[in-house]
Amino acid sequence: MATDHIRYDVLARDALRGVLRRVLADAAEHGLPGEHHFFITFLSTADGVKLSPRLLAQYPEEMTIILQHQFWDLVVTEDRFEVGLSFGGIPERLVVPFAAIKSFLDPSVQFGLQFEPSETMAEAPAAKLPAVPAASALPVAAPEPEPAAESKDEPAKTNEGAEVVRLDRFRKK
Repeated sequence: MATDHIRYDVLARDALRGVLRRVLADAAEHGLPGEHHFFITFLSTADGVKLSPRLLAQYPEEMTIILQHQFWDLVVTEDRFEVGLSFGGIPERLVVPFAAIKSFLDPSVQFGLQFEPSETMAEAPAAKLPAVPAASALPVAAPEPEPAAESKDEPAKTNEGAEVVRLDRFRKK
């Protein structure tokens, strides 16, 4: 196999992260139009991620946030976004670099982006992983609600503030 000196995988991944950056920047400036809302999953211990110790203890590996009705002060820069959310009635400020994002989903229009976990971790200076395919745009079926069942892994849900969900429960098995 020929060596890819151009690094199309990196170019494609950066372009798809640019889509995410632009969508979030537009939401920061104009709010979310229509029924659009975003599920964003990220690695909670990736370089540059800032979470409270309380949230990090609850989500030591990855975390999914939903930007829909109750978020504030969304700020988007070239390499990250910052947002205010409420968890269990407690306001929190999250900082998430785009390099830490594993997936982005807008179920209102069945659009999703998936970034390979090893690819995300490869951007950390200490990790030396082989090149993997870039992120891919995925056709996504709108998630169907599951019957209410409490899980040991998930905290009790409240009606106030943001809800953290695990996308695994929406994946077809």
